[in-house]
Amino acid sequence: MDNKKIKYFVYARKSSEAEDRQVASIDAQIDELEKITKDYGLKVIDTFSEKQSAKAPGRPIFNEMLQRIHRNEAQGILCWKLDRLARNPIDGGQIQWMLQQGVIQNIQTSGRSYTPTDNVLMMSVEFGMANQFIRDLSQNVKRGLKRKVSLGWITGVAPSGYLNTPDRVKGMKIIIKDPERFHLVRQMWNLMLTGNYTVPQIWKKTDKEWGYRTIKRRLLGGNPISRSAVYKIFTNPFYYGFFEFPKGSGNWCKGAHEPMITAEEYDQVQILLGRKGKPRPKKHVFAFTGLMKCGNCGSAITAEEKIKRQKNGNIHRYIYYHCTRRKDENCTEKAVELKELNGQINEILGSLTISEKFKNWAIKYLHEIRKEEAETQTTALQNKQGEFETITKQLSSLLIKFTSPDNADDRLISNKDYQELRGQLQQKKAVIEQELQTQNRKIDEWVELSERTFNFARYAKVWFENGDLETKRAIVACLGSDLTLNGGKLALNLRPTFKTIFDNAPLAEKELVNVRTYESALTTKQNAQTMSERLTWLRDLDSNQDKQLQRLLSCH
Repeated sequence: MDNKKIKYFVYARKSSEAEDRQVASIDAQIDELEKITKDYGLKVIDTFSEKQSAKAPGRPIFNEMLQRIHRNEAQGILCWKLDRLARNPIDGGQIQWMLQQGVIQNIQTSGRSYTPTDNVLMMSVEFGMANQFIRDLSQNVKRGLKRKVSLGWITGVAPSGYLNTPDRVKGMKIIIKDPERFHLVRQMWNLMLTGNYTVPQIWKKTDKEWGYRTIKRRLLGGNPISRSAVYKIFTNPFYYGFFEFPKGSGNWCKGAHEPMITAEEYDQVQILLGRKGKPRPKKHVFAFTGLMKCGNCGSAITAEEKIKRQKNGNIHRYIYYHCTRRKDENCTEKAVELKELNGQINEILGSLTISEKFKNWAIKYLHEIRKEEAETQTTALQNKQGEFETITKQLSSLLIKFTSPDNADDRLISNKDYQELRGQLQQKKAVIEQELQTQNRKIDEWVELSERTFNFARYAKVWFENGDLETKRAIVACLGSDLTLNGGKLALNLRPTFKTIFDNAPLAEKELVNVRTYESALTTKQNAQTMSERLTWLRDLDSNQDKQLQRLLSCH
């Protein structure tokens, strides 16, 4: 075959990945191919160069070249080595097939020429070796990364404030502190931890006041760090000494680098950022975070601990609740010290507490209400039971009508009608059976929940004063919703259940005061009748209990 009559495409490729680390550059490949062109007198009509790995199909420039060969714009390929064309079996097989079919008439490399009449075994071996090289390399890289991680070193580019050590020999590269930026990034964390700065404010401060520049961007003209990069700093566990490998796996590794912050500081910043998810275990637990919002701007209310050391050596710890300023960085809502906040909650609970006498009377009356309803329910249950038995008989009768005649043509009911009626009766039977199983349980649950509700209304103040942080939080969560701090004062909307109780409690308490003794209030027919009329609202108590309150009360 006269190669001088063939039109060639020059193809040069070099990947930035490890597979081509020792391969000549694209310019060097093209220079070598130009010499081959002159030596053999080849006719080149176009040159393609690509910076992409060939370990997987999908190279756009490579595919464009093959499409043009299919259009007969060229019949040959000139490349430095065969592995420049393919390192995967799909692209390699495509090249081999086009060569066998004569679509490609010649592939010329720096050391060999391939034609349609050649034995394809050698080409298959070369492509197979190129593919195996990639597979082996991949395993070696993964093995190297795992070893690096096992030693506590993160893979890839070090986060802001740290530096890679590319000057060290392979296997000895680590992550070190950036002497120019480490203290600046630590200062970013310090500002965030005060709760007085938002991420945009800190971002502006790093640019306008500190002149912070990243390594890459400084070389490109001194651009400041981006706002998104500052957010990444505040959400990266690397800074307290941990990293995830592989990313998204949930496998967390302890780093060998020097942490910039503590785990508690990291957790505190995540709260300030309002990030969702289960918090890490931490020493500082605040009772009311996540329950309140700022009445001024609507942002979440968070908490932080302040430590004051006196000259005489005494140490005082204070916890302050304040607005995160997430929605308005200029929010003027002032912070409230925990002692003052507890006092406000105590005051609210004190104004809502019912007497022991009223609590006992109400619970006893609720039992009487449910006793009456239980008697009524007995009749209803008997009716349901009768309905259940009737449907069971109907199903039996339906089956007899469908199956009694031996001849299917003489049956009293068609198969379609039988299936339809049977399905309707079975559905109705299942509904009644469920009602029979749950009706009595609902009565018992209502009485138990109502008792918990009145006990809460009676003892919540005592529980709050003597309880731990978890108890205090549960009481505030039970009491109301839409808790806000406005002007340093706590405000809340009582849950409908408690609003019903506390709105009616004064009148009920007054009625009980007029009774000489508690027992007479229960035994005197006239007093009992009067109280029953006053407390008709108790019958609707269960309808006011929202699902969240039911869940909260069931835990206490």
